[in-house]
Amino acid sequence: MDLQAQTHPYNPGAPAGPESYLLVWDAPNLDMGLGAILGGRPTAAHRPRFDAIGRWLIDLADERTAELGHAVEPEATVFTNVSAAGADAIRPWVEALRNVGFAVFAKPKTDEDSDVDGDMLTHIERRRSEGVLQGVVVASADGQNFQEPLLSLVDDGIPVTVLGFHEHASWAVNSPDVTFVDLEDIPGVFQNPLPRVNLDALPEGGAWLQPFRPLKSLLRNTRD
Repeated sequence: MDLQAQTHPYNPGAPAGPESYLLVWDAPNLDMGLGAILGGRPTAAHRPRFDAIGRWLIDLADERTAELGHAVEPEATVFTNVSAAGADAIRPWVEALRNVGFAVFAKPKTDEDSDVDGDMLTHIERRRSEGVLQGVVVASADGQNFQEPLLSLVDDGIPVTVLGFHEHASWAVNSPDVTFVDLEDIPGVFQNPLPRVNLDALPEGGAWLQPFRPLKSLLRNTRD
């Protein structure tokens, strides 16, 4: 996926803001990754706390400010899909995010191709083309679709962090060029520990590893 300059879809023509340490959060992908760890749909008890994530991002921006000698502001946006009948269910969550200080980009979920990866890349590139980008955090369960564009940012001297789950993001965990942070390692993000299974330290009685997607998704791939 190329990271190329495009017309910004959220506020075209808006002037560049202050220098930014940007976090983009892939809500559908992280929900899927979290569901795989939990073995089912995440409940409120196991959903991440965005106030804790916000404080962590502020610390990153402050560190970058100290490094550069001038102000770098934290900026965070959650990217999500909204199904045709899902607006009422998702509205309180969206309002809660905005109250914490996160922007939200919401896109209708019309088919399998209407994900938000391209919108996230467009937002990153807009900040890059404005010359204000001083750091990037991509929050995604695996982040594989962002690998090539993120390495391009590293080549430009922009620090890049991938925020996700180490079980699903081996490319970032093992990359010498990006920093990987496991979401559960951020203080206060989860109220309860996640029921994670480490293949290197399995319990004596064994452990169930749930599928990442329904088996019938194979039928969709065959039709495509």
